[in-house]
Amino acid sequence: MNTLGMKTLFAKEVRRFMRVPGQTVLSPLISTTLYFIVFGYSLANRVHEVEGIRYLPFIVPGLVFLGIANNAFLNSSSSLFITKIQGTVVDLLVAPLGPGELMAGFIGGAMVRGLAVGGLTWAVAALFTGFSLEHALVAVYFLFISSYVFSVLGLLAAVWAEKFEQINFFPTFVMMPLTFLGGVFYSVRELPSPWDRISLFNPMVYMVEGLRYGMLGRSTFSPAMGAAILLVLAGLATLLAYGALRSGYKMKA
Repeated sequence: MNTLGMKTLFAKEVRRFMRVPGQTVLSPLISTTLYFIVFGYSLANRVHEVEGIRYLPFIVPGLVFLGIANNAFLNSSSSLFITKIQGTVVDLLVAPLGPGELMAGFIGGAMVRGLAVGGLTWAVAALFTGFSLEHALVAVYFLFISSYVFSVLGLLAAVWAEKFEQINFFPTFVMMPLTFLGGVFYSVRELPSPWDRISLFNPMVYMVEGLRYGMLGRSTFSPAMGAAILLVLAGLATLLAYGALRSGYKMKA
């Protein structure tokens, strides 16, 4: 294993988004804070409790998840895609780096960005609702598994995409609908039939609910079931990304 090369790629990925903190960290932080203020305070007077939890604290785990998912995906997808467009991906392909080391560098940098934005969002929300962490290990697991899954999905999107329109397809037509149907601002139990049953096939529901259990101690679904589902999803995404990088799919001339 080329440990030095892997560490160098990881450091490059972290420095890349830290050079423009206003765009990569501050902007999404402001966006999720506005979600909290607008949705939270506009609906808190009408929806006092959800699943026995006050509405403002109820939406905090979902907003933290939004910050993690969007930024982890954007970092890995944009970084690899830009190297393809600029033609510098050749430098990565000829470097003594295997697919596993490439994945570690790109995914590691994306996870740092996602977790940083998610942590800052949580800190800002704590100013309004107070800090709550009922099950620390569960919260940490779902924070890391969420950031990992979306980092790998971003890598897959970058490998597949050949145009800027394609790189935006996944966040616009897949991530956004699934996120807003993932129980961020409401409980999936409140959905009318058949949407309540259809939501059970949305993996984002289990990410949000698992994080909600870790932070607030309550969730609609068993966190153990959600943890197992996400572990399988992470494994499948990892195998696909590893296979694509190993074969040079859409990257070799």
